[in-house]
Amino acid sequence: MGEQGHGGARRAVQTWESLFRAQVTIMRRLQSDPVWDGVTLREYDVLFSLTKGPDEGMRLRDLNELILLSQPSLSRMVDRLASRGLVERRSAPDDARGTVVRLTPAGAQVQRSVGRAHARAIATYVGGALDDDELATLQDLLERLRAAQASIPDVAPPAASDDGGDASGA
Repeated sequence: MGEQGHGGARRAVQTWESLFRAQVTIMRRLQSDPVWDGVTLREYDVLFSLTKGPDEGMRLRDLNELILLSQPSLSRMVDRLASRGLVERRSAPDDARGTVVRLTPAGAQVQRSVGRAHARAIATYVGGALDDDELATLQDLLERLRAAQASIPDVAPPAASDDGGDASGA
């Protein structure tokens, strides 16, 4: 796999744009679905992510790694969910400065109820466009793409050119 030539780089950018546009299109449909039952898609994401952690809850910093929100935004959202009785916050037993968040029974019930309807919508929007073999191939490719990121070095900043032009040589 190594570095891409100009054609490979162009293909990578086009592929990323297609992936991003497909995700945006489907997310807009999912957000507008009448399945959210008093929670937003982002709030549901927090509830769902908490189901992936241990029963005793997740540290706020670990939850933040799963959520596409800034730490302060996530903290405010957790406060709102806690005020509605869907999650509870407490100090981490091994570090009073840390916060552990876990689902309450009411939060688990909302997550299950909304999750079933959300899964049906995903099955319709994604499964309605691709057959089982295509879904399996796409899943495999996306998992490979995600997993490979740990071994791909960050992009180096462009080198300054001597003539004051851009570094691309154009």
